[in-house]
Amino acid sequence: MVEWFIFLFLLGQTPFKVVVKSLSPKELVRIHVPKPLDRNDGTFLMRYRMYETVNEGLKIEVLYGDEHVAQSPYILKGPVYHEYCECPEDPQAWQKTLSCPTKEPQIAKDFASFPSINLQQMLNEVPKRFGDERGAIVHYTILDNHIYRRSLGKYTDFKMFSDEILLSLTRKVLLPDLEFYVNLGDWPLEHRKVNGTPSPIPIISWCGSLDSRDVVLPTYDITHSTLEAMRGVTNDLLSIQGNTGPSWINKTERAFFRGRDSREERLQLVQLSKENPQLLDAGITGYFFFQEKEKELGKAKLMGFFDFFKYKYQVNVDGTVAAYRYPYLMLGDSLVLKQDSPYYEHFYMALEPWKHYVPIKRNLSDLLEKVKWAKENDEEAKKIAKEGQLMARDLLQPHRLYCYYYQVLQKYAERQSSKPEVRDGMELVPQPEDNTAICQCHRKKPSREEL
Repeated sequence: MVEWFIFLFLLGQTPFKVVVKSLSPKELVRIHVPKPLDRNDGTFLMRYRMYETVNEGLKIEVLYGDEHVAQSPYILKGPVYHEYCECPEDPQAWQKTLSCPTKEPQIAKDFASFPSINLQQMLNEVPKRFGDERGAIVHYTILDNHIYRRSLGKYTDFKMFSDEILLSLTRKVLLPDLEFYVNLGDWPLEHRKVNGTPSPIPIISWCGSLDSRDVVLPTYDITHSTLEAMRGVTNDLLSIQGNTGPSWINKTERAFFRGRDSREERLQLVQLSKENPQLLDAGITGYFFFQEKEKELGKAKLMGFFDFFKYKYQVNVDGTVAAYRYPYLMLGDSLVLKQDSPYYEHFYMALEPWKHYVPIKRNLSDLLEKVKWAKENDEEAKKIAKEGQLMARDLLQPHRLYCYYYQVLQKYAERQSSKPEVRDGMELVPQPEDNTAICQCHRKKPSREEL
């Protein structure tokens, strides 16, 4: 995980530098510090990734020439552990340090359907209902902060994403003992009615829908981009914020879309674009579902995501389920025109139409009308774009994602009616080996009784 912080800097484009180093000159540590990200609103985002643990602590200096600015220096008292250091903390202390919200409305809504979780019922039902050859379910048990799993179904390669966040969590915080099932597929699975017979069971998924009862976690996409920022991923929730294109007044006044052909409305977008090029620039970059349409509609060239923000209006249309680009679009400083959808991600409940985005009908029949409205009401459109961006910055901070994961697992564990077990066929998911970085944990591991 990348550590980060925000500081105000009022010297415009004047160059400055950030230095991150150990408090103790005796401790030599490897720390990657890229250039600060200019968010073009008087604030900068500074990121760093540690490759070794610091015992005494860190000193972060923001320098203009040789002068400290922006309340520099900042002191982080040690020990400060690097990402792959296994040193779990007491949950209460960890949540307090991260300033985790006391309430998450989506979590409360999801678990309202499950006052009690019968693990034996889950064990009997899940493999039969969802674990066939086409299944994409992974069955996890967490005991004493160790992770065990078995795959149910043929399409479980994406378990690498659920593995990596669970492993990252167990390195940082002592998780409760629990036994649960993660759906690695696109579509939510549990469609039983709350008061029906048989009753629904709590499958954990990356996407929810109005007609399902799955418990929703942050998508694998934003989770992976957070874990791998500044390493294996370049388009992440932080880097987007420093690459939002020209200022509002200099953006191209057209709505924009690029993407695959994963929903018919995306094809409609391209047709609308052909008929109304002065309002909309839309193109399909890859054909899979509607290959017969490529000759008619054409294939657009791939574009870097940062270049999307050269346009003032971004069209968000579902893919197979919710479009996982949506959080990235919200973090830009363009106005998002969001298609009405039965699908949602974990943070949608906090967003309001006409405050954080402009809604468009599912069949896109009012899209051009909304684009014209935005062009004729530029100040209001700009205000909505900024409100959406600020809300997304708050909701999608790295620590908020960690808090959300922990709170889902905590709520689930509280509802279990029996003790979780390591089942037949499960294997231990080991922590990644990192022999190049020193990790000496100074914390006393709390006992279960202390929790």
